[in-house]
Amino acid sequence: MQGLLIAGRYRLADTIGSGGMGRVWRAHDEVLHRAVAIKELTAALYVSESDQERLLHRTRAEARAAARINHSAVVTVHDVLDHDARPWIVMELVEGRSLADAVKADGRVEPVEAARIGLWVLRALRAAHDAGVLHRDVKPGNVLLSHDGRVLLTDFGIAQIEGDTTITRTGEVVGSVDYLAPERVRGHDPGPASDLWALGATLYTAVEGRSPFRRTSPLGTMQAVVEEEPAAPVHAGALGPVLAALLRKEPAERPTAAQAEQMLAEVAEGRRASAAQAYVPTGPVRYAPETGTAGTGTRAGQTAAATPYPPLTAPVPAAPVPRKRHRLRTFALVVALAAIVGGGGAVALQQWNSGSPSSSSSESPAPTPTSSPTKGVQGAIPAGWVRYDDPLGFSLYLPKGWDRTVSIEEKDGLAQVDYSPDNGRTLVRVAVDTAPDFTNSYDHMRQLETKNQKRLKDYTTLSMRQEIYRDQPSVRWEYTWTQLAKDSLFAGPYRALDVAYMTPDSVEYALYTASPAADWDATSKRFTTVLRSWQPNHS
Repeated sequence: MQGLLIAGRYRLADTIGSGGMGRVWRAHDEVLHRAVAIKELTAALYVSESDQERLLHRTRAEARAAARINHSAVVTVHDVLDHDARPWIVMELVEGRSLADAVKADGRVEPVEAARIGLWVLRALRAAHDAGVLHRDVKPGNVLLSHDGRVLLTDFGIAQIEGDTTITRTGEVVGSVDYLAPERVRGHDPGPASDLWALGATLYTAVEGRSPFRRTSPLGTMQAVVEEEPAAPVHAGALGPVLAALLRKEPAERPTAAQAEQMLAEVAEGRRASAAQAYVPTGPVRYAPETGTAGTGTRAGQTAAATPYPPLTAPVPAAPVPRKRHRLRTFALVVALAAIVGGGGAVALQQWNSGSPSSSSSESPAPTPTSSPTKGVQGAIPAGWVRYDDPLGFSLYLPKGWDRTVSIEEKDGLAQVDYSPDNGRTLVRVAVDTAPDFTNSYDHMRQLETKNQKRLKDYTTLSMRQEIYRDQPSVRWEYTWTQLAKDSLFAGPYRALDVAYMTPDSVEYALYTASPAADWDATSKRFTTVLRSWQPNHS
């Protein structure tokens, strides 16, 4: 699409960002002769027709919400236009990077700078709230850091405008789970305090280099948001009490936007936010093994014995060196030797992963197929196919009647499930890894290829190339080998295809299919439909 002229005016240049809903292009306005950013709604290409109108409505609401806010810290919307039966949003081009990219590249942000960033995001939120708009998706990826030092809030894609009827489905939770306020997880209506809580979680991520509530699954993360306190920050300095204030579980206990702005302004100037001390948990000391520091267990107002936030003059503890994980993840995502799982293959897989002789293949309640429309998922879905909403959080279309088996129970961030119509002779496998050992899937697959060459009889790489899948860099790897009778119930020549990619939030997905080589034409065609229909989040 590079070079495409949109609406007879905007010439697309190159992509500068992407996410679950769309991608952002750098473009040139050939009427006003200026550089702009254009957001393309790519999600509409992959969903059923019943969901397309909702997405289009949401995109138009994004433009309408941003246009209502007049503030220098909010990305300006210039225009909304229709092209290819989808709305495209023309916005101010911000040359720089997101806060998420900054944390990923630099490890963390210094507290004074994080407070400055938070101050501008808070000012943008105050302007939005004054205009009757709740952002509802404040997170590091939506905070832009311009090369000229400006801080801007972007992506009002799921914003709620005062007076508008909801455009989400009943019971749907929208937003990034790491940054959802507890009241939103409980299903209560959000308010301005919910955006402030998300800002607190965002700033915690900035100074600590990790999300305060991230767990190995979305469900675990949401449970932590509601029930657990974040680990005491070790790098926050004077910003620590402000984080404690913003991350109070009850909305009424958080500071107002004006109070939070004063706190952040003081820290940004290198001072301690005195008013924030009232929000710091105090009480009997307990040891917090995650950080090696003292933690506390009661709320402010009780007898204070310690505080988890160090004074400004205290030395900052060195960041712990991450331990090398010895779990053999390489044969978890593309288990080639045991790809066609019979009884023996499943046992071998568990042995490689944990040293245990017990089988890891276990039956779990099958996801209930839903009778969704069969068109609109980037092409027609064949008759007789149904959508499976998997408990791991993704969805995909498969022929009706395929059975689901857990090939790797969720552990250390990794889970893997198989779908098969014939007890594993032919299968589709999906692996989800929220703590991958590699920074990109291409390097991961190259390591797996080396192992396959040593372990699989007659192993041959047919192709391995880098592509774009779901708007992210991906790798597509196809190979053959001879499956031995000692390793599987199904011996003979086999062929496999693996497509893997990493999300901006560092979650790796691998979609894999394998079957006897003689059946490959049908397997390959079927897998093409699976790839078109698969969604990492089925909500």
